[in-house]
Parts: sequence; structure tokens; C-alpha cells
Amino acid sequence: MSNVIVGDDGISRCAWAAREPETTYHDTEWGFPLSGDTALFERVCLEGFQSGLSWRTILTKRENFRKAFAGFDIPTVARFTDADVTRLLGDAGIIRHRGKIEASINNARRAEELIDAEGSLEPYFWSYAPEREHVPHSMTTSAESLALSKDLKKRGWRFVGPTTMFALMQAAGFVNDHAHDCATRPAVAAAIAEHRRSAGH
Repeated sequence: MSNVIVGDDGISRCAWAAREPETTYHDTEWGFPLSGDTALFERVCLEGFQSGLSWRTILTKRENFRKAFAGFDIPTVARFTDADVTRLLGDAGIIRHRGKIEASINNARRAEELIDAEGSLEPYFWSYAPEREHVPHSMTTSAESLALSKDLKKRGWRFVGPTTMFALMQAAGFVNDHAHDCATRPAVAAAIAEHRRSAGH
């Protein structure tokens, strides 16, 4: 089975992006470098919620998640209470999983600690970006995602297993996992290279 598909618009894409909303997400977001503490924290949370589910489920609910979690503002989420957990468990617009909800609140508190220690989430997470390329669509974990998962767990983070962290790396541009024949791959490669140069990662 080919790992690319040519759409009605004649554009070659990774096969998982054959339909909306995945198509637009694939073309404009997936694999492009992600920076900023709020954006990275949001992605960690959403990848955690995606665990065991399809990304389509999360993508179609993403705006609901943003509203429910105060735009994933770290200090705000870190101060969520049991009343907020109850509110979120009653919100049909998100994934109502107590463990994942409580993990997101916990992770906001751990993110504050990490920011205090490292100055920012961005250099910390990007320090785990691999230097070498791999065959696209060939991995679900990597040595780097295993190391990142291990360190985050040691710091008290939850729902940050190595597979979830590899999905983060794919989505946030730490690796370029677009298929070699995907039309978006060169743009992602250029964006990653520029981000590394400008940010010093």
C-alpha cells in the first residue's frame, strides 16, 4: 500500500490526509515547527487525549478543547480545581476521560516547574529533536521519544509515553515524517531547517 495519495487537486499527500479535516491540517500544520510554551503545552495535552483514539476525533474537537481549557494557558490550567474537573467531565465537546483531564491539569503544574527550571518549554522539548532523518512512516517511537518520555515521567508528567511523545515530535516538527513523495515534505524540511537556525536548536 502506498504511503501517499494524489487528491482531486492533483497534490500528492501522505495517505492519512486523504479527507478533511486531515487534509488542511496536513498541508498547513503537521510537521511544521511548533514554538512557544502555550502551543507546546496544548500539543502535549491533545496528544495525551488522543492516546487510544484517532487523531480525527481530537482534530474535530480541538476548538472545544481550547475553549474548555482556557486556550491551554499554562498558569490558568495549573490552577484548575476539582470543580473544573467536574465541569470538564460534563463537557460533551471534549473527551470526557477523568484520567486525561486530571493529567492535563497536573501537567500544567509540572510545566510551570519546568519553565522555572529551564526558562521555557521550547528549548527543553527541542533538545530532544533528533539530528538524523529516518524513513517516513516507519516508526512509532524513537530513542529520543523514549528519553523524553522517561525524563518527563521523572518530573511527574502523565500521559507522556514514548509513542505519544513520538506523535508530538511528528506533529511539532521535531522530525519530518512526511512521505518522500508528499508535496508538503520539502516545505516542512525548509521550515525545520530555518527554525533550527533561528532558534539555535
